[in-house]
Amino acid sequence: MSETKTQELAKSYDPSSIEAKWYPYWEKKGFFKAGTDKSKKSFSIQLPPPNVTGILHMGHAFNQSVMDSLVRFYRMDGYNTMWMPGTDHAGIATQIVVERRLEGQGKSRRDMPREEFIKEVWDWQKLSGGTILKQMRKLGDSLDWDRLYFTMNEDLSKTVIDCFVELYNKGLIYRGRRLVNWDPKLQSSVSDLEVESEESDGHLWEIRYPAVDGGEGVVVATTRPETLFGDQAVAVNPEDERYKHLVGKMLRLPLTDREIPVIADPYVDKEFGSGCVKITPAHDFNDFEVGKRHNLEQLNILTKTAHLNDNVPEKYRGLDRYEARKQAVADLEAQGLLVGIKPHKHMVPRVPRTGEIVEPMLSDQWFLAMSEPAPEGCRFPGKSLADLGLEAVDDNLVNIFPEQWRKVYKDWLSNIQDWCLSRQLWWGHQIPAWYDENGKVYVAHDEAEAQAMAGEGVKLTRDEDVLDTWFSSGLVPFSTLRGDQTSLDLFLPSSVLVTGYDILFFWVARMIMLTRFFTGKVPFKDVYLHGLVRDAEGQKMSKSEGNTIDPIDLIDGVDLDHLIEKSVVGLRRPEKAPQVINKLKKHYPNGITEIGADGLRFTMAAYATLGRNINFDVKRADGYRNFCNKLWNASRFVLMNVEGKDCGLEKDAELIYSVPDLWIRSEFERTVKEVRQGFTDYRLDNAANAIYSFIWNQYCDWYLELAKVQLNSGNPAVERATRRTLVTILEGVLRLTHPIMPFITEELWQKVSLVAGVRKEDEETSVMVQAYPKYEPAAIDDEADKQIEELKAVIAAVRNLRSEMLLQPSKRVPLAISSRSGEARARIEKSTAYLQALCRLEEVIFTENLESVRPAGSAAPVAVVDDFSLMLIIKVDVAAEKTRIGKEIAKLEAEIQKANVKLANEKFVSRAPAAVIEQERQRLAANQALLKSNQEQLAKLPSE
Repeated sequence: MSETKTQELAKSYDPSSIEAKWYPYWEKKGFFKAGTDKSKKSFSIQLPPPNVTGILHMGHAFNQSVMDSLVRFYRMDGYNTMWMPGTDHAGIATQIVVERRLEGQGKSRRDMPREEFIKEVWDWQKLSGGTILKQMRKLGDSLDWDRLYFTMNEDLSKTVIDCFVELYNKGLIYRGRRLVNWDPKLQSSVSDLEVESEESDGHLWEIRYPAVDGGEGVVVATTRPETLFGDQAVAVNPEDERYKHLVGKMLRLPLTDREIPVIADPYVDKEFGSGCVKITPAHDFNDFEVGKRHNLEQLNILTKTAHLNDNVPEKYRGLDRYEARKQAVADLEAQGLLVGIKPHKHMVPRVPRTGEIVEPMLSDQWFLAMSEPAPEGCRFPGKSLADLGLEAVDDNLVNIFPEQWRKVYKDWLSNIQDWCLSRQLWWGHQIPAWYDENGKVYVAHDEAEAQAMAGEGVKLTRDEDVLDTWFSSGLVPFSTLRGDQTSLDLFLPSSVLVTGYDILFFWVARMIMLTRFFTGKVPFKDVYLHGLVRDAEGQKMSKSEGNTIDPIDLIDGVDLDHLIEKSVVGLRRPEKAPQVINKLKKHYPNGITEIGADGLRFTMAAYATLGRNINFDVKRADGYRNFCNKLWNASRFVLMNVEGKDCGLEKDAELIYSVPDLWIRSEFERTVKEVRQGFTDYRLDNAANAIYSFIWNQYCDWYLELAKVQLNSGNPAVERATRRTLVTILEGVLRLTHPIMPFITEELWQKVSLVAGVRKEDEETSVMVQAYPKYEPAAIDDEADKQIEELKAVIAAVRNLRSEMLLQPSKRVPLAISSRSGEARARIEKSTAYLQALCRLEEVIFTENLESVRPAGSAAPVAVVDDFSLMLIIKVDVAAEKTRIGKEIAKLEAEIQKANVKLANEKFVSRAPAAVIEQERQRLAANQALLKSNQEQLAKLPSE
């Protein structure tokens, strides 16, 4: 006999104490370390390295919940698993944070040596960099912490320099003067991908450009009149009959002493405005291309801070771009050249991190050629980086999920522009280029090598720019494994990349191109693109909107006042504070209750439908917190009923399995199959829903209730088999659920596993290193399934009869059953004990004719389920029942009338909190349904 007694499980589920207990244990025991057994299959995930500046946001909580669930599943399923932690130096984001800190101290980066500023950043990195790593632990991320990297560490920095030099030497990196997005606040170029365009209410200024020969000239419409100082031409469509006679003629450029030509170019839309477009090659991307086609001068009129420079008339020099706009418009009007001003909605490009409107700016920058064929000596001679990226997907070396993102990816690569690599920042990987006094460039691994290239005695100055953060991030699939051949063999390519679709081009495509170029391998086999986490109303979560949720607040809980304080402090637009506060009061009137890491993780898994945005509703998270309670309480029930008792685990134990035992085993096996498929298909929503349905609906709501009957059967072999089924299914459920909810399953498994006989009391191990359940089709019992489904249908019908007759839950009454089939009757007779227990029946009577057992004056309805007719045997005092129901109807009618008056009151509806109004409406609907039920019951009573 197996009679194991464990320490009693706590009465209530307390996530905080459990989470604090188990993570240090896992880490201490080394359970997260990557496996390196070459005889096993390997599974690894490339973690999108979070920025050191920040804390976990909801996007991190989502994709890390998905990633850790996958890693834990494959670890349990016998794979070598490797999930490498790392953080990104995040050039722009980090520099902004540190500059703001300095401003708070009355300092400026530009007033200190570069080395001093870099030291400030490293100090900040040490202070803040560990915060997000602690939060990742709090979420339960099972990362191999021995492999932790930071993108500015010495070994990764060396790889960055090596790769830059190699690309330069292969002729794929070059320095050129090009038009780039310029952030005047950062005083740096920024990537197209780092610019977001938002619709804005602006104006179209219509300006007359007089003809040099005295004619009327033309009228152009522009949203940026201050840039006219850089105009080099006015363009018209070559097919526009209105202006053909003007092509080649000269116009006088307003507010200047310059003359510019009228040119013809198909870029111009004849239908927009007047059909005449000012061409400013140095300050507009489209104009830049037009200018190249017509050999126009590129005249830069702005400084790095977006003030007008010395290339404009003296009156406007030094003015901020918007002050210059006002002055120019006023002067145009004074000279009679301002034809009109019209309201105009247009897209304004901004850098979200600084809030600045970007300026297209001519600048000397470093570029990586994306469409240039690689020379001989490369792994793929004759193929460009873009070719390598396209080929990887076309040849199914990399699979993108969901499928629709393949086309988006391919379209972008097919029209890709050269990548501007340089940023005018101080924090980041400084470009390994040195200049002599004549401006000649020497690209080298270090200054000594550059000096050797230049010659002894030649004075060299290093390029001050740093590399775009995404360059170093694009190398991490192999830079983080460099020098470790075993890991390179096992984990490159990694199995899957889990990330948001918003960085498909920022990061995903660049990793594919660069990893193939330098290693010949793809960085990963699959790309799982998930949607963005939005608020409950579908709005993008933004600090400026005050609608962000800190996942740690969801895990630990937070009161409303603290929630308001966190959301309002630091608002970019303080005037929005009242709006933010009202929204918080609406959605979180009582703050956020403690969800726990497991509840949050399960919520995220349930939301994980491929490619869809997630409208995060904290009410759903509350529901999954309740699910944790359900699992906890079910485990307490099982342990209370099996601990210290014979669970039939010995080989020679006499066991008689009941139909419910066989049925729950079948349901468990089907769930295992569905959950495994969910993990394989990256459909964690399917896996989570299958687990939830089995635990809540089948195991807890049905099997535990049926098991109570079996445990009191008086037959030791039946009771023994039931205890064995209770504990073995529960132990399997804990292993099945562990990847998604690691903490609660560990706590429960440590106790359940002892009783289930899968570990010894002195054995220190973990559920996370146990075998994941495998689907066993032989355990499916179709006959048991059929019988239980029949029993469930009968029980549901009887419960419905009780509800119709308004019986109190505690009242036990007899049930009469008649059946058209002797075989069906024989089956249901075996289930009499279950019917009595689950339907609270006094007895079950089998009869050929229900009417023969109906008491006189009874109005009890009859329910029909398949071969069965069912009737509760109740003798009713008709007069007394009519009186009772009449009083109930009167009471309900009064309540309904009162609610209708309240909801019809405009003052109440306009002033009361939304939650109060909704509660009143729900109460009204419930009373209306109850009224209808009582009226129907009254109508069924016989007349006296």
